[in-house]
Amino acid sequence: MIVKPQDNHTVVQSPFVNSPAFKAGIRPGDVILKVDGKSCTGLTTTEVADMLKGAKGTEVHISLGREGWDQPIEVTVVRDEIPRPGVEFFTMVKPGIGYVRVFTFNETTDSDLSDALKQLDVSKLDGLIIDLRNNGGGLLNQAVGMADTFLDKGELVVSHRGRASTEHSYYAVRGNQGIEVPLVVLVNSGSASASEIVSGAIQDHDRGLIVGETSFGKGLVQTQFPLSENTALLLTTARYYTPSGRLIQRDYKNVTLYDYHYNPKPPQAPEVKLTDTGRQVFGQGGITPDVTVAESKPTEFEELLERRGIFYPEPQGVGDFARFYLGQRPTITKEFQTDDSVIAQLKKYLAGQHLEFTDQQIQDNLPWLKWEIKREVFTTVFGLNEGYRVALENDPQLEKAMASIPQAKALYASARKIVAEREAGTRP
Repeated sequence: MIVKPQDNHTVVQSPFVNSPAFKAGIRPGDVILKVDGKSCTGLTTTEVADMLKGAKGTEVHISLGREGWDQPIEVTVVRDEIPRPGVEFFTMVKPGIGYVRVFTFNETTDSDLSDALKQLDVSKLDGLIIDLRNNGGGLLNQAVGMADTFLDKGELVVSHRGRASTEHSYYAVRGNQGIEVPLVVLVNSGSASASEIVSGAIQDHDRGLIVGETSFGKGLVQTQFPLSENTALLLTTARYYTPSGRLIQRDYKNVTLYDYHYNPKPPQAPEVKLTDTGRQVFGQGGITPDVTVAESKPTEFEELLERRGIFYPEPQGVGDFARFYLGQRPTITKEFQTDDSVIAQLKKYLAGQHLEFTDQQIQDNLPWLKWEIKREVFTTVFGLNEGYRVALENDPQLEKAMASIPQAKALYASARKIVAEREAGTRP
């Protein structure tokens, strides 16, 4: 579970799905008061985490404070390995269309994806959406393995080379093994490194469409050189290139650190390369999507509520209002909707927090407020995965990805035809 400091206490942010804390019923927003009878007041999150750790199979007793409960909640947790899969969530977003959210590229991402595709029965899907938004990357071999799942055997996935580094290329070694489902990959400015390797390979081979916003542009190979006194030098030695030869890395010369991370600008003269079917794609600035869909910009009122901690921008934990509302112990089922009575409670809570608002602001932002409250309530009561499921209900980029499935299917069919004709010598 993720914990965070708050007012000399450690607060649970989000128990991972199927973790010991999740199974014990610990919720986001719970305050850790005691561990095995020892007070946690004033301790750092690291100190509390050390108290919670122990041998697999042993028990730890935790006293929790929860809003709306007069007495501490006592739980006993059986310690175990905490699962943190690379593929965090998958589902059917509509009949015939599967969705897989890839959180990171860790040691299990490739196998996690394989398991998800089996459970989605990928061979019977009309389309598949891989969500790499806000995926900052990870292990190269896992990125190659993911691309390998969809590309033909022998197709180039990525290469890297540097001034004093020979070129090294990585290919699909097993191939898609019959997985020919139309594919759409979602990316945004938080998609970096391994995410860009996968999306770049998919795009260059016309295996699927890239939808969303231009990715971050991080394509550097770093080599570690051991030094004395248990230190090391991490030196950039090469750069990653997509199959068409595009440089993934965004230019960082004469750019402030802040602008590089938070205010990226497209290259003034991007390099132009061609995909397998001859489509133009652009390098030196991340992966430019085939279909651009900007993320919704928050209104001033939405930004105000998020700054004050009323809501969280991602389903990773719970905001203050959700704790307040659930502290009244309402009956929550999966049929829950944010109705007028819940909005009335929100108004009451905002007034109690001396946060000025008007009825017009509430009305103007009502769809967002209802969605945000429902997402946080589901995250708290039913877990992160249910929070993710609600988050997808109000996602214009996902809607566009689903609408792009026929286009992705036509592109892949065209690519296979053109490649076959080239191999047969009937096309230059």
